[in-house]
Amino acid sequence: MVKIPEATIEQIRSQTNITDVVSQYVSLHQAGKNLFGLCPFHEEKTASFSVSESKQIFHCFSCGRGGNVFTFLMDLENLSFPEAVIKVAEFEHIPLDSQYTDQKSDNGNTNNSKARELSALHEEAAKLYHHILMNTQMGQPALDYLHQRGMSDEMINEFNLGYAPSQRLLKPVFDERKVDYQVLRKTGLFSETQDAQLIDRFVDRIMYPIRDASGATIAFSGRLLTSNPDLPKYLNSPETEIFNKGRVLFNLDKAKLAVRENRQVILFEGFMDVITAYSAGIKNGIASMGTSLTDDQVYDIKRIAQQVIISYDGDHPGQKATKRAIDIFKQVPILTLGIVQVPDGKDPDEYIKSAGGPAFQELLNSAQPVVEYQLRLLKQDENMHSESGQAEYIKQALGLIATINSPIDQELYLNRLGTETKISKEILRSQLQQMAKSTPHPVAQPTLQRRIPTNSVSNEPALSLVEKTERRLLKRMLYDRDVWLQVNNISGFAFIDEKYQMLYLLAEGYFAQYDQFQIATFSNLIKEPGLQQLLISIDLIDLPEMVSAGEIDDYVNVIMNQAPLINQIAAKKQELLDAGRVGDQQRQRQLLVDLIALEQKKRAK
Repeated sequence: MVKIPEATIEQIRSQTNITDVVSQYVSLHQAGKNLFGLCPFHEEKTASFSVSESKQIFHCFSCGRGGNVFTFLMDLENLSFPEAVIKVAEFEHIPLDSQYTDQKSDNGNTNNSKARELSALHEEAAKLYHHILMNTQMGQPALDYLHQRGMSDEMINEFNLGYAPSQRLLKPVFDERKVDYQVLRKTGLFSETQDAQLIDRFVDRIMYPIRDASGATIAFSGRLLTSNPDLPKYLNSPETEIFNKGRVLFNLDKAKLAVRENRQVILFEGFMDVITAYSAGIKNGIASMGTSLTDDQVYDIKRIAQQVIISYDGDHPGQKATKRAIDIFKQVPILTLGIVQVPDGKDPDEYIKSAGGPAFQELLNSAQPVVEYQLRLLKQDENMHSESGQAEYIKQALGLIATINSPIDQELYLNRLGTETKISKEILRSQLQQMAKSTPHPVAQPTLQRRIPTNSVSNEPALSLVEKTERRLLKRMLYDRDVWLQVNNISGFAFIDEKYQMLYLLAEGYFAQYDQFQIATFSNLIKEPGLQQLLISIDLIDLPEMVSAGEIDDYVNVIMNQAPLINQIAAKKQELLDAGRVGDQQRQRQLLVDLIALEQKKRAK
């Protein structure tokens, strides 16, 4: 295995702004010197996740995770250190020799290796399907179909669309490469016959590659080219080790870049809606995988966006899907929600092609608030020409208005309802108040929570005098070269706690290469996540800018002289408790004498 040189790692880190990487996953806002957002490693309602651009580190004040840009990706995506370095290099378009990019993970993570292998096979399949579509006679009918749908070659290439022909060419290609049978079974690209033979799953289908949030191809959705009533129009990959359709959003990898501009996501129903909008310059569109929106998908959306505009098809099924999406988004009050209803029951793809991208952008700009959209649907469902229909509409509308948290918004909708129904506002308000009294308070629902790696740490416990001293001294040593030299020249000095001693030894290696301490660079030398988090917590200690007279001597005295006595005193106290439990009074008297002597010795120090 070829190790990436430290100089190359530092070059990549120094050329990368951690904010640019983190903001792909977390919506950040400025607060003082740092940027804050909701922590991606645990569920929270108040932003406690901090990014320091000046120090190029992140830290969560709630769960304790912290580190530099590499640590962030390692923790969030379960990558090895080399994988994180390679990913950051790709993000910043920093060229790396293939001897580094082609190597396997060095962390022994078998799951990672399997996932990479499965994804690599999907990438190869996507290349083959795309080549067949764009460069062969057998792919011409599929290409003609896409052109007739208004798809340009530019968009076909942008989304790497392809065609899986009836000839089932994928299996022979992988057989020629001698890919293991069991690996092929796990890809989901093949069906297994009764006699245990594998055949191409996708036949005569236009292929839409499905990518994860980092852009790796992990699955396909195939649209049948030739109509066949016995076959489904769309066929998705089955769920595999790398693909769970409830956790994937189509085009999220591309949309993240556009979402950074305005923190807005447009949620479409179909792939063609996303692609057509993209071709019209609307690049922040995503779509779920033909299923109802899931908690995991909403979690991914809320990490990067502050506003969601739902633009599903305008037909009845599209309206039902919109209602379901609204219900799940209501669990995420930090997101602003808007609804776009495409005119004449069209889907966004059709509307953009007929009316143009600017016209659709106007619809997005005038997206309806959720309550307004729901009130309009209620009105459509009732016969407003009958008294019973009007009464039912008013009852349902008041129930909806009662759910609004903002008193101002509630008043506005109450006024609108009064004008619309010609019922006095006083009567409506009285009815609303009665409904509020009779409606039981809803039981708090659990907030959306993403399954994440479970190696987060708890809040820092109360520290002993010795540990506080070691932390403060280590911070002084790291940031003040004079203090470093002063302590380094003390014969026999060592930190008592092995964690701080390890950081001290790593710092010795660091200062052999660098004159000035930079925490993000130093973090590269620390491979143990617990030590990285400890380093971040030390960095956050608030100390006066100037070292006071005698401060360092006091720290050293506690560590070298008092700490051994403190440990002896603690041991004697435990012995005293043990002697008391067994009733050994003579032993208790002797231990008390020893304790008094140790305390006096400690005070003398």
